[in-house]
Amino acid sequence: MIGASKIGRRVIELLRPFELDVLVADPYLTDDLGVPHVGLDELFERCDVVSVHAPELPETHHLVSSARLARMRDGATLINTARGSLVDQDALVAELASGRLYAVIDVTEPDPLPADSPLYDLPNVLLTPHIAGSLGGELARIADLAVDELDRYARGLPFAHGVAAEELATLA
Repeated sequence: MIGASKIGRRVIELLRPFELDVLVADPYLTDDLGVPHVGLDELFERCDVVSVHAPELPETHHLVSSARLARMRDGATLINTARGSLVDQDALVAELASGRLYAVIDVTEPDPLPADSPLYDLPNVLLTPHIAGSLGGELARIADLAVDELDRYARGLPFAHGVAAEELATLA
């Protein structure tokens, strides 16, 4: 897991019942999530699946670089549902075209992809049009959550899912 954002933490929780070995890389992580906290390069070397949940910041631009992709095991999978700019897309396309890696890509750079992008035709890519979390009942739950938060605000109650100002710079 790259990034222990709210979504990254939720994914870690959802994976717990499956007894997987989950690692997390996040330079801002200060609390214990019950999974090993490792460096980014080590994460790429050790994991069969790398899921990106980091924020879009100047220092995270192309965080998933050519060098880091090269560290991934043959047959490993990269999942990006965060932001397209976090992945060096040209480097990823080169790795995918070689057939060495797999990818699940919900966000790209640019977004949307041009019609001639090789990502559309690679058999080892699952490409979605920026819809992760928008299928099934998720949209209704998001709407219900927003209405609940507005109700809490109107009644003078603290938000159930508030965001502190100091978190804004590092939220995914």
